[in-house]
Amino acid sequence: MQSKTDIKKALNEREGVQIWWRLLRPHTLTASFVPVFTGTMAALLEGFFNIYLFIAMLVASMLIQAATNMFNEYYDYKRGLDNEQSVGIGGTIVRDGISPKTVYNLALLFFGIALLLGIYICMESSWWIAVIGLICMLFGYLYTGGPIPIAYTPFGEICAGFIMGTVIISISYFIQTMHVSASIIFISLPIAIFIGAILLANNIRDLDGDKLNGRRTIAILVGKQNAIRLLGASFLFAYSLTLIYILSGVLPFWSVLTFVSIKKAVDVIRGFKGKSTPIEMMPAMIATGKTNTFYGVLLGLSLLLDKLL
Repeated sequence: MQSKTDIKKALNEREGVQIWWRLLRPHTLTASFVPVFTGTMAALLEGFFNIYLFIAMLVASMLIQAATNMFNEYYDYKRGLDNEQSVGIGGTIVRDGISPKTVYNLALLFFGIALLLGIYICMESSWWIAVIGLICMLFGYLYTGGPIPIAYTPFGEICAGFIMGTVIISISYFIQTMHVSASIIFISLPIAIFIGAILLANNIRDLDGDKLNGRRTIAILVGKQNAIRLLGASFLFAYSLTLIYILSGVLPFWSVLTFVSIKKAVDVIRGFKGKSTPIEMMPAMIATGKTNTFYGVLLGLSLLLDKLL
């Protein structure tokens, strides 16, 4: 078993401000940036754009996800699931000695700031957004909090994909246009799949440890090899939907740019094959987040190009 120092060195964990940066799990935050960016660009394509609402929505979404990551770290520590050997976490509690209460309170602070931003968004759009926003925050807490954490069940990927993908894209679009169209729901589906894939990749990496601690994730239920196949099938389905949308006119021709991200998706599957330890699988996990980033940014840019050209 490797020492705490060896683990920190292998993960390139540094001291100082980087401790707090790692707590946010920055490689996962694209799951909140991409949906807001995509929904806003879809609204811009129809001639609607309020930069203040865009910034408020973006910051609020990223704060909620960062808080969710902190609750994840706090409750996994409290349940004894995280230790000095755990990878894929900020490590601020188990390796850096940050007080669990500090992590928990910081998560509540982030939720509070997001709530204030949500009030502004509601004042500029609709108070129905408050109901949806509170539900999203509740799911963020229940992902690892509560008596039966969602992350410990087979439904983590579906919930994360739906909330962070379809719901956030739809809200980002709605606050700009004041309506929700069928096309925005369709456009949200590949993003939702990619976000769910981030969670699936995370669960593949943590499969052995999660199984020992009583979790029942999809990766555990189907086994590692089938989970990798499911991850590959998810990517294939997302790109197939994109192609169908382009051919049917739901997305503009410029959206062929999203297929540039296929290389990164292939890197993910290759990165998991033949790997057995969480540290060995970390690059594949990070590449999954980058696949979502590249696809989402290119999708948003394709909508912008169609507006400008």
